[in-house]
Amino acid sequence: MRALTWQGKRNVTIEEVPDPRIQEPTDAVIRITSTAICGSDLHLYELFGPFLEKGDILGHEPMGIVEEVGSAVEGLMPGDRVVIPFVIACGDCFMCARGLTTQCETTQNRATGSGASLYGYTSLYGSVPGGQAERLRVPLADFNATKVGSALPDDRYLFLSDILPTAWQGVAYANVPEGGTLGVMGLGPVGQFAARIGRHLGHRVIAVEPVPERRAMAERYGVETLDMPDALDALRDLTDGRGPDAIVDAVGMEAHGAPGTAAAQAVVGALPDALAKPMMQHAGLDRLTALHTAFDAVRRGGTVSLSGVYVGTADPMPMMTLFDKQIAIRMGQCNVQTWRDTVLPLVEDEADPLGTADLTTHRVPLEQGPELYETFQKKEDGCIKVVLEP
Repeated sequence: MRALTWQGKRNVTIEEVPDPRIQEPTDAVIRITSTAICGSDLHLYELFGPFLEKGDILGHEPMGIVEEVGSAVEGLMPGDRVVIPFVIACGDCFMCARGLTTQCETTQNRATGSGASLYGYTSLYGSVPGGQAERLRVPLADFNATKVGSALPDDRYLFLSDILPTAWQGVAYANVPEGGTLGVMGLGPVGQFAARIGRHLGHRVIAVEPVPERRAMAERYGVETLDMPDALDALRDLTDGRGPDAIVDAVGMEAHGAPGTAAAQAVVGALPDALAKPMMQHAGLDRLTALHTAFDAVRRGGTVSLSGVYVGTADPMPMMTLFDKQIAIRMGQCNVQTWRDTVLPLVEDEADPLGTADLTTHRVPLEQGPELYETFQKKEDGCIKVVLEP
């Protein structure tokens, strides 16, 4: 089959690779009909080379048609249309029973000290082949494949794999009071959905984003938007001087700003893997411009919810500010399976209240994936969300 593979920093290629096959009785194999490029895939494209091997198949936002099932699979059959959450979990362990599927004790990566296995996301998370390919092996398929209907187009369902439940969890963790104001840092795909979810739940939403096309998209859903310059003062001015009740940081570690940190990341990325791995695991730094702005802007007693990915182990944190302002912080990889029953009815609603059909800006064949990685990273050509068609 054809698949998009990692070959080095800013170097991904389409290669011929072996077809996946049933390895365990609980597996399924699907033919992928749509698969997206996620903002966190750009971390692999740019930073995570020490934890990747040449030829690793990327991607963790797929959906498609079941082609084959293992002998122990009970809820799926060939021909079923499914969305695959990026988290691989068992559904039965201590953590899964508490809704923490990203901490699943069956697929947890204890050797690396990481949580549940993820598709296409480095040796830290199991080195599981990803979904930017023509086919995908789905472990523990009964729990991890979400069956969907046949009438609606892929884009109405595809984002259930990651970014839509990620945004929902981010807003849920933000704990916005009734009638409150939600701030959103960043209007990439997760930020777009977080802002729309906030409006859907009846909150006032103010989002901060430097790219005009992204602000314009959010404004179609009643979101107030701000450019980055003077965002801190503007967030306060728009909220009686207090700041929003809660802020979702949908940016993460590759925020704009902090040129010194960006230079340090580049240096580490150029080291041999044997040196770079311990540096990233024990002295890694993120660019924290968006996060620190959130801490400064949120009102006293408010909540900052982190949906953007951070990986630094030596990030400086403004502990005095956090303590003095009594700020609550919630964060973590999205427990996709926990939220799917909540979000699926909204996806299938004829009115499409979260605008799932109004996010994809670039839909291209799988073969064009490498060039779209570059376009997405550079935020060129109005690129907000890329969907690949194998």
